[in-house]
Amino acid sequence: MKLAVEFPAVSHREGPKMIARMAKGIEEIGYDHIEIFDHVVMGYNIDGREKSYYSPKMPVLEAVATLSFAAAVTERVGLGTEVLVLPQRQPALVAKQFSTLDMLSGGRARLGIGVGWQESEFEALGESFDDRGKRTDEAIDLLRTYWRDEQVDFEGEFYRAEAMVMAPKSPQGGDLPIWIGGNTPPAFRRCGKYGDGWLASRVTDADFAKRGMDAIREAAVSAGRDPEAIGWQSMIAPPPRPGDDAGKRFYAEPDQVAARAVDLKSMGFEMIALNATAIFQSGARGVEPMLDSLQTLHDRLRSELG
Repeated sequence: MKLAVEFPAVSHREGPKMIARMAKGIEEIGYDHIEIFDHVVMGYNIDGREKSYYSPKMPVLEAVATLSFAAAVTERVGLGTEVLVLPQRQPALVAKQFSTLDMLSGGRARLGIGVGWQESEFEALGESFDDRGKRTDEAIDLLRTYWRDEQVDFEGEFYRAEAMVMAPKSPQGGDLPIWIGGNTPPAFRRCGKYGDGWLASRVTDADFAKRGMDAIREAAVSAGRDPEAIGWQSMIAPPPRPGDDAGKRFYAEPDQVAARAVDLKSMGFEMIALNATAIFQSGARGVEPMLDSLQTLHDRLRSELG
């Protein structure tokens, strides 16, 4: 079982040196992967706008820049997004960013993507919200074309390229993994057809996990892909939403964390992610306390999971 940490953007309050300390500390403890979530801007709750899940003032570091910063102070740990909102970004630019991250990190990059939920963010970035699923599917094809081909010629419904070159190629090239986030039927279809793995949100229902995995495998077979090559990851628990007092205490109780991790392993997940922002909310109010908690949880999870 591999262990990942969703990087806490709240660490920015202690300055760049402590962001570096956080990344390096996660690697030194022995975690396998660092993840970071993506928002460029957050919308205030105003009339006519769907209410946000989180505070608009929630600190969010730009994902690719932060992963590049982490790459410079680490040597082994994997680096990825959970998840990058692909359809609100230019896919050619994302291809370049992750190819560069992969090169600078020595082949440690993994792109985790989702379609997003915050319509106001799409509006602020000048992108369409309603067709984001179709554009995501096409963008995945374009990403891999840029990573793989010496000359890129691409004609899609939304994106095109004629006689273009993206150099240098990264260590993983066209095999740079793309994992798909989401707990919905469209996400399952997309993962099976295009993805190297499923990034599930919190999963507590074994029947749901089986349905999701079965749907992904079926989509992979329909697309002529090997369903056994798909990887499986779930977050143990995300940051609690306002009013979720039990969620705020979750990561402060290692027995609960370990029990959920064991359940996820029994469901077939091969990798689990701990959310360090939620660890901050559980009472570890700084980089060093968060690392202490991550050490305690890592030791407990390794003893339970192997």
